[in-house]
Amino acid sequence: MNITFTDKATKQLTPILAQTGRMLKLKYDTDGCGCLVDGVIALWLVDEADEDDIAVETNFVPVLVEKSRLIFYDDVMTIDVVEGTSSFLLKSPGQILNPRMPLIEVSERHER
Repeated sequence: MNITFTDKATKQLTPILAQTGRMLKLKYDTDGCGCLVDGVIALWLVDEADEDDIAVETNFVPVLVEKSRLIFYDDVMTIDVVEGTSSFLLKSPGQILNPRMPLIEVSERHER
C-alpha cells in the first residue's frame, strides 16, 4: 500500500500532530452503517496502535491501518485537503474513497 499526502494536507496536519503527539490512523468505521461492507473511512488521531494495526510508511508520517480491513483500501491512495473545510479527501487513481473524511480525535475511552 502506498499513501501520499499532498503538500496542503501535510501543512494542515503538521501542527496538529506536533501539538498532540498522536498518530494518524485510517479507520474503516462501520458504526451505524448496517454491515461490515458498508463502512466509511475516517482519519483518526490515536495515542497508540491497536493489535490489528499495521504502520504504512508515507511521504509524511506513518499511518496506521487495520490489517483485517486492507481489502477496503486501494494499493495507491492520496490524502488531500477539501478546500474551505477542515475535512480531508481520500482518493486513488480509480475512485474517491471518501470525499469528506473528518479528522477524529479518539479518546482513550472511545471504543475502537
